[in-house]
Amino acid sequence: MPDQTNDKRRHLVLETTSEAKPYTAHKPKGSRKPAIPDLDRAQHGGALTTQLQVLRPLATAAKERQEEIGLEAGLGIQIQFLSRPDADLAFDKLASEAKHKGIELLSVQEVDGKAVVANVFVPDGQLQHFEALVVDYLNEKRTAAGVARDNKKLLNTIGSIRASALAGLWTDAPELLPADQNEPFWWEVWLRRAKGDSGHYLHDFRRIAAMAECQVSDAVVEFPERSVVVMYGSQRQLAQSVMLLNCVAELRRAKDTAAFFVGLTIPEQRQWAADLVGRLRIPPDTNDVPRVCLLDSGVNRAHPLLEPLMDQADLHTVNAAWGAHDQANHGTGLAGLVAYGDLHEHLASNELVQIGHRLESVKLTPNQGANEGDDKHHARLFIDAVTRPETHFGGRKRVFTSAVTATDYRDFGRPSAWSSTVDALASDGLGEGAFPRLFVLSAGNTVDPNHWMQYPASLAVNQIHDPGQSWNALTVGAFSSKVNLNVPNAGAFTPIAPEGALSPFTTTSSQWTNKAWPLKPDVVFEGGNAATDGVVADNFESLELLTTNNQPLTRLFWTTNATSAASALCARMAAQIMAAYPQLRPETVRALIVSSAKWTEAMLQMFPAQGAQRTKQENLVLIKHCGWGVPDLDRALWSAGNSLSLVLEDQLNPYIKDGGTIKTREMNFHALPWPLEQLEELQDTQVEMRVTLSYFIEPNPSARGSTSKYHYPSHRLRFAVRRPLESVENFQARINAATVREEEGRVAAPADPEWLLGDGLRHRGSLHHDIWRGSAADLASRGFIGVYPANGWWRTRQAQERYDLPARYSLIVSIHTPSVDVDLYTPIEQIIAAQVAVPITVNT
Repeated sequence: MPDQTNDKRRHLVLETTSEAKPYTAHKPKGSRKPAIPDLDRAQHGGALTTQLQVLRPLATAAKERQEEIGLEAGLGIQIQFLSRPDADLAFDKLASEAKHKGIELLSVQEVDGKAVVANVFVPDGQLQHFEALVVDYLNEKRTAAGVARDNKKLLNTIGSIRASALAGLWTDAPELLPADQNEPFWWEVWLRRAKGDSGHYLHDFRRIAAMAECQVSDAVVEFPERSVVVMYGSQRQLAQSVMLLNCVAELRRAKDTAAFFVGLTIPEQRQWAADLVGRLRIPPDTNDVPRVCLLDSGVNRAHPLLEPLMDQADLHTVNAAWGAHDQANHGTGLAGLVAYGDLHEHLASNELVQIGHRLESVKLTPNQGANEGDDKHHARLFIDAVTRPETHFGGRKRVFTSAVTATDYRDFGRPSAWSSTVDALASDGLGEGAFPRLFVLSAGNTVDPNHWMQYPASLAVNQIHDPGQSWNALTVGAFSSKVNLNVPNAGAFTPIAPEGALSPFTTTSSQWTNKAWPLKPDVVFEGGNAATDGVVADNFESLELLTTNNQPLTRLFWTTNATSAASALCARMAAQIMAAYPQLRPETVRALIVSSAKWTEAMLQMFPAQGAQRTKQENLVLIKHCGWGVPDLDRALWSAGNSLSLVLEDQLNPYIKDGGTIKTREMNFHALPWPLEQLEELQDTQVEMRVTLSYFIEPNPSARGSTSKYHYPSHRLRFAVRRPLESVENFQARINAATVREEEGRVAAPADPEWLLGDGLRHRGSLHHDIWRGSAADLASRGFIGVYPANGWWRTRQAQERYDLPARYSLIVSIHTPSVDVDLYTPIEQIIAAQVAVPITVNT
């Protein structure tokens, strides 16, 4: 369970007063004030002159060597300016003074918090520029009008001038540069790139690297003033050509990827694993600790990273002949992600690793081939799989996760026996004694490399696989931030998906045309990337997630990807929320994950607005591909002064029998504890409100007209927010009218344009999320939310006698202001403490 630090506060639960940790505003550390020290002009100018004279023969030697090789990018030398420890180097002035002479400031970095080092490229013959600056400094040059032109502001901040060494080009963390000069590793090389350059710098560097016997990737990333390649070699190899590196602006260490750890020998992998186990902090094995139960190909708990988190009794199977162990190398890898997330993050760190949940496994698939006969009845298998751990350990709180899906997507959102079974297991009948469950499902994968080649057009073709259309489950798609393809065999391959965009492996609901079906996926998590050379597409370990291997005696680490990996990460987040808030319902955990999600900039660019402002239909297209974006654990767990969440768990009785007719019974109104004074002070400041309504439905796929929006769900709930200048009575009347329209199959025209989706689009499935953006003053007048029922088979199928059952729901209301100086949390907390918030139940 994550530590609760002073700048994080628990979400506010409306039924009870919640304990909030004190909030401490972190002030940024003050930077050193620029200072121009008074120096002995003759002494300091003389020292700089001597240092520049030392550079002259080095520049001449560099020129001769560069001419001998025939470099294309121009002759010159790189030099370094080191600031004085008591002054900030005036590097902006250094750059602007000589830009017209071809002199280029390459990089600036702070060393040990004391001195600033500037790397500068000086073309052949331009050392005299700096010599002239020193001459004017020594002569105390002034204009005819008496204005100083002695360069004191620049030169008095310079401590020394010297030729650049290899270490001087290093702009990454110093500890990442190996102490052993002969140790080869992957470098990230940032090359100069002039406007209109046709590749001279890159061509020169490839020649230099080849002479030093270093390996350079074919892939290049271009920026306006820099080109970036990755190179494999040692410092000693590259140092032999340091005077030739005029084309290099910076050197950094390439990001280690899963490929590094996969490529280690088994003794090396054991050492890394042992180090991680030594830093592991896990909870005791009690029923209070939440579990993630994987319904997959089994798990091999003999792995040293998994054994501390599960007992032998936590391994189950739906078919005793299969055993409980993983022979497919799938479930064990997902178990590693559920426990640790991407293992690379922990292996590359020295921090303690705290895990607040444990693992269970039910083997759902055979060791070889597909399920056959009775084992092909996936709905029945799911029931058996859920029953196994609950029979042995019924008192545990758990989240079930499965990445097992159908191989096709022919349902297009229509409920199947499999998805309906998931819905039934999640709701568990919803009557007295029901035991609701949280399910996290993968959306299903795009597995054809030919389709990866057609990215992003392929995203509109490959649809979510059964049982991902489940109403009550969290269906998880995949995005990718993995774009570092620094492996020797990459050749001309480059990543397919841009950083932050949807993964080429994910699937969508873009072709689900029935307006009753849910909006899927709900969210997206990291699922890795693929790469292409323009001819074929392929997988690369460096673009995947590092995890546990199912054969730990021969290999401890392996990689995995796609929506399987994404769903495992989502299940991990659900368990982390359950560990932090053990009292919350499964419906609430689901709502918190969705409420914390945001779209990346790359996703918004994939589905851009066609006009000045994104329309509701364009938002719908975005959601059908990306869900509500990438969830954030901190946002899901904690509130802050300017960004907070209100959590409410309640229920209502949607229907009542009146004579021989089933009618709508009641709706709930919730008064929001808005701090009116603080919001009104913000006036026109733009704020954001997110509302998430989460509930589980009881499915009825056998009803006639299964595509009807009235017959599959037992009931449906809606939410509405009070509008400015609208009285509580008028608000209630508006909701009553909306209920009547729904019963008659009519949809009102959107009347609240500030919502991303609005009434007509957001109420699909059993999880409704929408975002309102407007002024703080406008938000202050929106202090009521109504939750009300719409039709379902509990009402329309009177013979089933389910009309008198209550409907539970969870409501998350989050508000965010852009200013960190605003504290809305404290006044809201005080309002809640002063009065117990209860819903106003209105019979209709």
